[in-house]
Amino acid sequence: MAVAVSGGADSVALLFLLADLRAELGIVLSVAHVNHKLRGVESDGDETFTTGLAARLGLECEVAIAPIESPEGTGGPSAKPNVEAAARELRYSFFRKLAGLGRANKIVTAHTLDDQAETVLLRMFRGTGIRGLAGILPRLAAVGHTPPDPGGGGTDAGGGEKPDAEIIRPLLTFRRTELRNYLRGRAETWREDSSNSDPGFARNRVRQRLLPMIAEEFGDAAIARIADLAEIARAEEEYCASAVELDGPVSASLEVKELLALPLAMRRRLARAWLEANAPGIAVSFPLIEEVLELAAGPAGKRVQLPGATRSVRRGRGEIAIEKPGKTGSDHYEYALPVPGAVTIPELSARYEACIVDAAAAPEGEHDALLDPARVGELLTIRNWRPGDRYWPAHTAREKKVKDLLADLHVTGAKKKLWPVAVDRRDGLVWMHGFAVPETLRARGRKAVLIRGVLITS
Repeated sequence: MAVAVSGGADSVALLFLLADLRAELGIVLSVAHVNHKLRGVESDGDETFTTGLAARLGLECEVAIAPIESPEGTGGPSAKPNVEAAARELRYSFFRKLAGLGRANKIVTAHTLDDQAETVLLRMFRGTGIRGLAGILPRLAAVGHTPPDPGGGGTDAGGGEKPDAEIIRPLLTFRRTELRNYLRGRAETWREDSSNSDPGFARNRVRQRLLPMIAEEFGDAAIARIADLAEIARAEEEYCASAVELDGPVSASLEVKELLALPLAMRRRLARAWLEANAPGIAVSFPLIEEVLELAAGPAGKRVQLPGATRSVRRGRGEIAIEKPGKTGSDHYEYALPVPGAVTIPELSARYEACIVDAAAAPEGEHDALLDPARVGELLTIRNWRPGDRYWPAHTAREKKVKDLLADLHVTGAKKKLWPVAVDRRDGLVWMHGFAVPETLRARGRKAVLIRGVLITS
């Protein structure tokens, strides 16, 4: 078991507590320290202090030198969250390395009740749900990626991988002042990190300004009540998450009837779980979940754009579905179609042909699809429709936009984008898949042009 020791009061107190209890607990202790070189001589002093403390207690000390560029070198205060994230990634990478080398099967960190309260407040300010309110988890399996920022709003680590090591936080019920009093009672010293007084870090502002104000206005116990909220949220999250667990491969579509039949809280959870499974890497926020639920309750044909991505969620007739970005050009095609002749359209996995047929012998269902050869040139263009295209099928009152004709048929998504039309350079749109040809272009004599498509199933 390795204790993550920075040299600060919390981690030093944790080390002494575990050192005193190691015989009773039957554990073998070691110390892990990371020097990020962020504070120059001060950082080196932390390393010297920690290695000396480990030697004094007769413990092995593993040290990692992992320099990070200072906030001033990366753009000032606005860059500080990135510095914090980089430092955290390096620390947990070091912990995974220790586990991989067999040096520790458990890593113990010194997060306190105060850290928990700070985390809950920070996540509330940044936007979170019950999962985020669960705060810093008492135990966490390190499964090959960095756990969430104790002050951030990300999701908690999990998954089915074999853990490299378990992260344990045994001091989450202890106040920071209790640990300092414990060290003073032992006449032990610790290192003060000067960056903890830097107001450029959001956590420091919560720690130095907000928590003292809360304690003054509502009593010191209010801090503990905030931490209690994290414990309540953790249990609620574990229970509710199991109720909407997605079993097996996750479909890119979600049945609207199934979703809307759930209570609102469970609809939100199911929508979130479905989005996270189908669009990994996007920020699934409360406003996004609400947009998706509003989409599901609305008419077919609408869509919601996902943040930071070319993907979107569209509303079909009975489902909502993730539309993934297609290959370049896959939703925009244009091919020459000789009359008579045929052309293969890979985007549709179909072959379209223009045939000269006997109008009198044509089946009953094809009469409205027959074009007058005298009105059609020897070369048509078959393509997907474009914004602004208009078409007037026979037996209808007026010309309409193609997008409105497709909406009337409840055609949505990729199918709608790829819907084929045939264009004559003189008369414009002369044919549209699934619709009657225009009255002015219908075959009047014995011969007629018939355009039809055949799916390619190979």
